Amino acid sequence: MQTVSTRDGNAVADEHVFRSLLEHAGLCVASLDLGLRVVEANDDFVASFGDPTGRSFFDLLHPATHAPLRGQFERLLDGRRSRFVRRLAGIGPRGSVFPGDLTGIAVRGSAGQLALILIVVQPEKAETPANTLDRTRILTELDARILEGIAAGESTARLASRLFLSRQGVEYHVATMLKKLKAPNRVALISKAYSLGALSIASWPPKVSPDFVK
Repeated sequence: MQTVSTRDGNAVADEHVFRSLLEHAGLCVASLDLGLRVVEANDDFVASFGDPTGRSFFDLLHPATHAPLRGQFERLLDGRRSRFVRRLAGIGPRGSVFPGDLTGIAVRGSAGQLALILIVVQPEKAETPANTLDRTRILTELDARILEGIAAGESTARLASRLFLSRQGVEYHVATMLKKLKAPNRVALISKAYSLGALSIASWPPKVSPDFVK
């Protein structure tokens, strides 16, 4: 049996370990080829994303999360790192958007060549009623414009110029939204906004629903 290792020499998985991960209940596990197309996925992955076989992994993600995740996958493919963990906004089989955590692992063959990318997704559990946010009127008009800009991939400098704010002003509004939506960073903020329905998957460029604006 062939052992598969990362470039830094740490064993990632042999055939049995890989199969065990695929069959592990509660984990969404899939393997990607070097073109980042889904080769194989377990039942939990299919339940969360629909049948992904042969599709680009990015087809399963909301466009707002493409840019930061592409950079992470590029580092796996060119050997600059062996794994990463990032937030994502996944698209379910009925078009719903859900947040979660993504782990990407570079899997190498015995000769050291990159063989495949293993991905493990942990969808975020739905909030209990006691922790559910008030989903109406949680953003100011300026918050909404900044949120749309972040979702579209705009930098702080670009947002500041377009909205006639200082960079510190933009960061202040971002920090306020992070607190309101209980998100640790910008990627999580966008994921949370989509999961709440504040941003619609049907709109590009991203658009905040008026129901969420004061």
